[in-house]
Amino acid sequence: MDAQGLEDAAILLMSLGEEEASEVFKHLTPKEVQGLGETIARMKSIPREKLDDVLTKFASVASEQSMLVTDTDEYVKAVLRKALGEDKANLLIDRILQGGDVSGIESLKWMDSNSVAELLRNEHPQIVAAILVHLDFDQASGVLKCFTERQRNEVLVRVATLDGIQPSALKDLNEVMSKVLAGGDKLRKASLGGVKTAAEMINLLGGSVETAVLDYIREADNELAQKIMDNMFTFDDLEKVDDKGIQLLLKEVQSESLVIALKGATPEMREKVFKNMSTRAAETLREDLESRGPVRVSEVEAEQKEMLKIVRRLADEGQIVLGGGGDDEFL
Repeated sequence: MDAQGLEDAAILLMSLGEEEASEVFKHLTPKEVQGLGETIARMKSIPREKLDDVLTKFASVASEQSMLVTDTDEYVKAVLRKALGEDKANLLIDRILQGGDVSGIESLKWMDSNSVAELLRNEHPQIVAAILVHLDFDQASGVLKCFTERQRNEVLVRVATLDGIQPSALKDLNEVMSKVLAGGDKLRKASLGGVKTAAEMINLLGGSVETAVLDYIREADNELAQKIMDNMFTFDDLEKVDDKGIQLLLKEVQSESLVIALKGATPEMREKVFKNMSTRAAETLREDLESRGPVRVSEVEAEQKEMLKIVRRLADEGQIVLGGGGDDEFL
């Protein structure tokens, strides 16, 4: 959901009142709750005409959707694929239409990464891997950072070689969370894990941790390490994105964040950015980069990760095409 959508949704919820709004929140994901909560907290007052516009828009959309669909399975598939893209949608479709109950695991999404790591610290790496593939990539990478290097490496090898989760494994996972899986014997294998999933998690680990993980995997299985690297997309890979894609990215990045991210970029990457800005904006950015003092590597990596998240979202939305797969030092 874009910023305008969040604002409209926040205004609509505020107009409902506490009781009704709380019922809506029960059906949202943790990220959606957080995004709407932060948006509502920032709102101090709402002009009457803005409220009227939002309510009119909602009434219009609701009236258009008033007729029920005849084939709900196909409707779910079509909506998810349009919203999330083929790969992400298929994972959810498997869970929804196959009746997969992962309520115990889903509850982890409401916990911070440190808490999840503590909960899983003494579990077998195979169990941890099977749980992490159910989490969002950024949350999974946060959990991995809390592990020892050896445990992190062992888990990621298993994530990369995971070709699906059997019903019995799903049952074990929910037992770890003190949940009982209803009807688990009827489930088909869920398409979770694999090289691409491991690559997405490693992408978000950053710098030295990322290198250490890949070195470990390379020693165990060089071919597997290469497959993972082929599926990774790093900040330097932005050089392979076309000019239109860079321009779309720059529209969504704050100037301060861009300056910090580019402190750790190659000269080629900086020039790529400069040439996709107006002459005046490029000159201002050059001056900001030159005048900015040393920046911690951890800060640079954090801003670069945020930019990569935007890139992946734009790619998932089909707006751009990807061209490729912390210590407190200073830059």
